[in-house]
Amino acid sequence: MPTSLLAQVLRRNPGEPEFHQAVGEVLESLAPVLAARPELADAKLVERLMEPERQIMFRVCWTDDRGETHVNRGFRVEFNSALGPFKGGLRFHPSLNLGIVKFLGFEQIFKNALTGLGMGGAKGGSDFDPHGRSDGEVMRFCQAFMTELSRHIGDRTDVPAGDIGVGGREIGYLFGQYRRLTNRWDAGVLTGKGTGWGGSQVRKEATGYGNVLFTAEMLRKRGLDLAGLQVSVSGSGNVALYSIEKAHALGARVVTVSDSDGYVVDEKGIDLPLLRHVKEVERGRVRDYAERRGSSARYVPGGRVWEVPADVALPSATQNELDADDALALVRNGVRAVSEGANMPTTPEAVRIFEEAGVAFGPGKAANAGGVATSALEMRQNAGRESWSFARVEQELADVMRRIHDTVYETSERFGQPGNYVVGANIAGFERVADAMLAQGLV
Repeated sequence: MPTSLLAQVLRRNPGEPEFHQAVGEVLESLAPVLAARPELADAKLVERLMEPERQIMFRVCWTDDRGETHVNRGFRVEFNSALGPFKGGLRFHPSLNLGIVKFLGFEQIFKNALTGLGMGGAKGGSDFDPHGRSDGEVMRFCQAFMTELSRHIGDRTDVPAGDIGVGGREIGYLFGQYRRLTNRWDAGVLTGKGTGWGGSQVRKEATGYGNVLFTAEMLRKRGLDLAGLQVSVSGSGNVALYSIEKAHALGARVVTVSDSDGYVVDEKGIDLPLLRHVKEVERGRVRDYAERRGSSARYVPGGRVWEVPADVALPSATQNELDADDALALVRNGVRAVSEGANMPTTPEAVRIFEEAGVAFGPGKAANAGGVATSALEMRQNAGRESWSFARVEQELADVMRRIHDTVYETSERFGQPGNYVVGANIAGFERVADAMLAQGLV
């Protein structure tokens, strides 16, 4: 069945390789559960899951500071709402297209299901590039984007959040326009808000923190401790920065960061305050960090960060950044665990290499679920008009990540593949959504 279903996806969704890859990876895992529970196959739940409930694509017109008109394309793919309102981020990046949004939304179904916090899966965004744009230009774009998106969202319908290119500034402009259009203060309609106006503590840290916590659980299951291990992190954005922070807090030493131009290896361990200043204050590149850091840091232009020997690798940049050659290099250098901070950063060939080598591999739909889990905690605070402390939210996040790990591991054991987190995550997420869909009938 998986082969015929994938052929169906390829036929009905041409020219969308990222979506094909995401669906294919899930289908490979589902044969055991469909054989054990034929009622799920009979109801064609897999076919229904692969088809979004709603795909929204719209024109976004805005003017720059010189008065010139620009036209971008906006997207929102509402994939599945069986477990709760649609939930997923908005990405502003010039490479964004419908296939990428669908891949992200499809992954989000399983990720949100694994949290156990009652959220459906969705994703959205635009091919708008906020880099180099003034605050006024970003504001005008966000207002135009929200003017259309507002028709489709709500705290009990669809709750967007931030993603690549959509940070606190963009969320603020989007929320302000939503408030103007609706004449309502619906704090729960967007997450990732500022802590002074309905946002949650730990939200910006959550994806990076959560991935490191999941990694620590994988290692603990093998009798290992993250403390004292050398860690390689890719990227230098939000996920990477807070992965470094949490890894250092747990006693590991992170030695790399990267961007699209190259990577830095710092034998003393990444100086996080300096990196933050370069990235967040100066809006600089990782080569600027290397120049400031001194003799311990070396910048490698155009290199592959996975060339650096590490006990743990945390791909935290973008999809398909870690390929088969990278995986072979990491295995040769003795990597023990790889865990995805980004969405689908590891190619299927690389995943197979890690599995065959016995490397613990944490798929993004489980390992980087901390961000959406904390968004759900933000929604809970909004509903109760509460504001929780940093310590409380961080503890709630740690509990969620531990539960996700245990659920995924126990599911992999139940289906005869103990420690295969890809199989465990796909089946556990699928079962939760499929049971809800079965109970609710043909909708």
